Amino acid sequence: MPTTGEKPGKGTYQCKTCGQVVRLDDSTDTLPPCPKCNGTEYYKV
Repeated sequence: MPTTGEKPGKGTYQCKTCGQVVRLDDSTDTLPPCPKCNGTEYYKV
């Protein structure tokens, strides 16, 4: 499960807590804390 601070690669990630979607456009992008709830765990969608 990708978490905040990791670089899981390009793609779309959904916050495990609130469902907010975060998109990473580059393989070097770092997952931020969820912009909606500050959650730190994501599912890849």
